[in-house]
Amino acid sequence: MRPADRLFQIVLMLGRGRVVTARTLAEQLEVSERTIYRDIQDLMGSGIPVDGEAGVGYILRRGYQVPPLMFDEEELQSLVFGAEVAKTWGDSHMAQAADRIIAKIDAVLPPRLRPALNSQRLIVPDTRMSEQTSQMLGEVRDSINRRMRVFLDYRDAADQATERIVWPLTLAYWGKSWTLGAWCELRQAFRNFRIDRINGANVLNSEYPDEPGKRLEDYFNAVSLERSAGKS
Repeated sequence: MRPADRLFQIVLMLGRGRVVTARTLAEQLEVSERTIYRDIQDLMGSGIPVDGEAGVGYILRRGYQVPPLMFDEEELQSLVFGAEVAKTWGDSHMAQAADRIIAKIDAVLPPRLRPALNSQRLIVPDTRMSEQTSQMLGEVRDSINRRMRVFLDYRDAADQATERIVWPLTLAYWGKSWTLGAWCELRQAFRNFRIDRINGANVLNSEYPDEPGKRLEDYFNAVSLERSAGKS
């Protein structure tokens, strides 16, 4: 990686709103910590508002605008691939957003890179999920964004009907199906629900509270512990 490209990558990594240590930067960019310290000094010297210090970490001062991006061919392929997956396996609003992303990128690309945007070297087959599942995915995704409790009419793997009120936390895409990770009021525990097994979802007119032990990070911790127990 050229030094100029590395400096740009550091600016991007520091602009994500959290403190990043020199060690983390060095590991991700595959250079020494000494190189990172030198790069940070170069950025500060050129007027980039980096806050922090050695041994603690660094962050880009809030309000600084990162310069306009330009992509290489592999980055463009990754963006197009992700957008095509969103169009094929996302809900209708996600698919429309993916189209807008590609249109915005196309509007600023120089002619030499436009063929990479339209390349068919990576193809996502158009095997869309059913309209009902797509609509359900959109409703659940909206409830996550708004932190709303949801009543689920659900059938499990044994095709047994059940009704639950859940606190939707996250959606996971598994290649051909989506699952909802949520706190279940009935079981008083985290549970996963396949979107294509939800017969009906009613978003309730109440937000779920921010309770310790029932947050998104707690869900991931529970999943990690379950996987560790399964390997032992």
